[in-house]
Amino acid sequence: MTATSQPSLTVYSDYVCPFCYLGRQALAQYLETRDDPLTVDWHPFDLRSEKRGPDGDIDHSVDDGKDDDYYEQARQNVRRLQEKYDVEMVQEIATDVDSLPAQIASVYVDETYPDRWRAFDEAVFDALWVDGRDVGDIDVLADLASDVGLDGDELRAAVDDADRRDRVFARFREAREFGITGVPTFVYGDHAARGAVPPEQLASLVEGV
Repeated sequence: MTATSQPSLTVYSDYVCPFCYLGRQALAQYLETRDDPLTVDWHPFDLRSEKRGPDGDIDHSVDDGKDDDYYEQARQNVRRLQEKYDVEMVQEIATDVDSLPAQIASVYVDETYPDRWRAFDEAVFDALWVDGRDVGDIDVLADLASDVGLDGDELRAAVDDADRRDRVFARFREAREFGITGVPTFVYGDHAARGAVPPEQLASLVEGV
């Protein structure tokens, strides 16, 4: 009898989403409760797609339907989840940060140095939400790459590569075609959970309990 492999947990996220950062904390807490390892695959998602032009730049004049009331509610939810998950953050939203360079850098690291990707991914999240750094700045990303043992100049060249950027845009489209409309979204098999859901909900998603 041939053993069937277990599906991996796919996480769709964007670095500028505070709930993605909080969701990663919930995921880390859930993984600590598991006896068996769980394969986690990351998939990039662009929260600014409605404002992003063909050249990749963000047009802040485009109305995406998110007004002051929306952002105030988001801040309240971030504060509530910070307390729930015992997470320190220096900011609650990051509307002035463009995550595209970080997304391209992350895909590059994942493709080229997969053993360093997790460290780089965590460094990008922490740089934005714990240290308040602009992860849309290539100098910041190069520093983070160096911090995890990668070549910063090599990363700069990778982020500037037009073919790689096109592949990242293709992955953005793939996520939306799959039905992902917001992040974080956790997908396991035929089931999904959206938002910075608690560890026990991730357990239910993965283990069916």
